[in-house]
Amino acid sequence: MIKILAAGDFCPVNRIEKLVSGDNIDLIYNDFMPILEGNDINIVNLECPLANQKSPIPKIGPSLIAGEKCIEALKYGNFNLLTLSNNHIMDQGEAGLNSTIRLCRENNIGTLGAGRNENEASVILYREIGNRIFAFLNFSEKEFSAADHDKPGSNTLNPVRNYYSIMEARRAADYVYVFVHGGHEDYSLPSPRMVDTYRFYIDAGADFVIGNHTHCFSGYEKYQKGLIFYSLGNFIFDWDDKRNSPWNSGYCVKFMFSDKDHSFEILPYSQCNEKPGLFLLNPSEKQVFERDLEKLNGIIASNDLLLREWEKFVLQKKDFYLMNYEFNSSRLFRAARSRKLIPSFLSGRKKLMLLNFLQCESHRDLAIESLKTKTGK
Repeated sequence: MIKILAAGDFCPVNRIEKLVSGDNIDLIYNDFMPILEGNDINIVNLECPLANQKSPIPKIGPSLIAGEKCIEALKYGNFNLLTLSNNHIMDQGEAGLNSTIRLCRENNIGTLGAGRNENEASVILYREIGNRIFAFLNFSEKEFSAADHDKPGSNTLNPVRNYYSIMEARRAADYVYVFVHGGHEDYSLPSPRMVDTYRFYIDAGADFVIGNHTHCFSGYEKYQKGLIFYSLGNFIFDWDDKRNSPWNSGYCVKFMFSDKDHSFEILPYSQCNEKPGLFLLNPSEKQVFERDLEKLNGIIASNDLLLREWEKFVLQKKDFYLMNYEFNSSRLFRAARSRKLIPSFLSGRKKLMLLNFLQCESHRDLAIESLKTKTGK
């Protein structure tokens, strides 16, 4: 029996980093530890660079970092493969990425989804286990960590290029995994665009599509011959103002492959509430989780229900997006501005915000839908 376990976002900061520094790593995994043992592959998304020196890049949002010693927490949890294509892996620039990849190589932990340029970041990772070949691919929505032809960073979500990568993996492997980092933070459902994109990856040849980034768990669906898990939620991510919220719940998926078939098991947990670390749910908590997951699955299965929930979410967010686009620009103002009679009112932060709205798929979705609410289109 081949066993592959997939986990969500791992960011060993705050109380978790203190446990590592104090050599109390065993207090991170607690009663969840047996689930991490005996698997052929444990894969998790590393949501921050591991480095001892800060070198933050200009961006919108927090610049995350955890010390190099935190690689020990990954080793202790038996993680032997990390996805790095996400919106934080370049928070400390090229030095932070290089430090992370070096630590992983020194500790025999595989990585995918990031590199010195977009070609290196898009390399497919293959693992042969028993008589099966597994391919792993990793994409993320385009934010400040994105790689370019001559720039280090993460492998971007680009359905055209992603299609060819999946086709290449399909020809060489028995099973193809696609890990996607994207979606809307604190929203437990995929947008209609995400559903179309993730299903397209299955149509292109993926067997499993697994999403992360939203900091809350979402539902899953069987589509054609594949499985799509829209978000596993945070795996371990300690954040001070997020106690007892969806931020602190998630699930892993264990895939089991026999000679003739494969199956999966969903393993829910809570993390970093009153105590730092990971804990299995008790029977009553698990019952609530299963009810919530079933509800999410029902919404995802219905285009009408999914669209209705998406429209509600847009209305909640529209003021934020519209506010950041507002600026009264009359004909006289534009004429004066073109003659450099008045300065630009776009600050450096404002330019970064607008760039993120335009290049990141999820931000662009909300920006467009928010403008539609004001134009009637």
